[in-house]
Amino acid sequence: MNDATALVDRAGAALPDVLADLRRLVESETPSNDKQALDAGLADIGNWLTERLGEPAARERHDGGRYGDILDVTFPGTAAGTVLLLCHYDTVWPVGTLAEWPFTTEGDRITAPGCLDMKLGIVHGVWALRLLRELEIPHPSVRFLLNGDEEIGSHASRPHIERACTESTATLVLEPSRAGKAKIRRKGLGLFDLAVRGVESHAGLDPAAGASAIHALAELIPAVTALADPGRGTTINVGLITGGTGRNVVAGRAGCEIDIRIQDPAEMPRIDAGFASLAVADDRIEVEVTGGWNRPPMNPNPPSERLFDHARGAAEDIGRTLEGTSVGGVSDANFVSALGKPVLDGLGAVGAGPHSRGEHVVPSESPGQLAMLAGLISRLCDF
Repeated sequence: MNDATALVDRAGAALPDVLADLRRLVESETPSNDKQALDAGLADIGNWLTERLGEPAARERHDGGRYGDILDVTFPGTAAGTVLLLCHYDTVWPVGTLAEWPFTTEGDRITAPGCLDMKLGIVHGVWALRLLRELEIPHPSVRFLLNGDEEIGSHASRPHIERACTESTATLVLEPSRAGKAKIRRKGLGLFDLAVRGVESHAGLDPAAGASAIHALAELIPAVTALADPGRGTTINVGLITGGTGRNVVAGRAGCEIDIRIQDPAEMPRIDAGFASLAVADDRIEVEVTGGWNRPPMNPNPPSERLFDHARGAAEDIGRTLEGTSVGGVSDANFVSALGKPVLDGLGAVGAGPHSRGEHVVPSESPGQLAMLAGLISRLCDF
């Protein structure tokens, strides 16, 4: 029996344990904005890692401040190199969601908060290494970096991610697959807030004395959305508007929250210049733009293309065909790619509905994903 066949067989046999581990992680709720829950969840993940893989050669827990802490553990390999498995353990679901939406199996479908994004990906990473060990397949050292603030921007974890990827041979991000495809291109993300301050007055008795922040915002939004250039992959969404104090008051304040997605890094200075030039006709109005670029775009670079070739080879070894795809969402892979380092994303669970009540994973796809991941790690001994 060759290594690829053995990995497929062992991954299939391990499926009940894999799903039991998924349930364990799901039932430890870890919303991004709940530090107490994140701390408890990460402690349990740390214990589970040791149960499944033994004591690591190195373990460090970095303080995330008001964000979730970052767990960095390395397990020694039997060959040269270090593969970084990048995962986040935070979810978008608040504590208490599980009580009304429990871990549920319905045929070839498991639904639960955070199961797809991305707790099954974490489980696959651990089991990939476990299978390589059980089958005595040569493999590089495996370094897990688990962060608790990916869903809200990776503000605390970004420097740890960037350092870890520069110290590793290659980075594999265990975010959900897109219908079995790896993610080789992601858009960059800008998060901007536009605040407008006007002058309040009585809308009936003295309307001319006021300068409406809401009216000014209505002027500004078309100027903001005109900066979009879909042909270059740049889209702009004004997702939230606030302002005013009453129907009969000329509004003294207004604002909006803006989401910008780009594929071309050159779009960042163009958008910045567009924001800097925003103005309205009434000089009593003050306009302020805050926020900035949260993640650079992820575009293929030569090392990542070579890494994808290895992934396709690992898929072919088990009789599968792996395709790459581009997505508009962002992940921690964006940071790695921007440094010119080899990275491949979307190697986690197969399913659908992330961030929705329809979130689910497909258990029958798990053995193939797991075997492919393990095979890819083993291929990176000489990357």
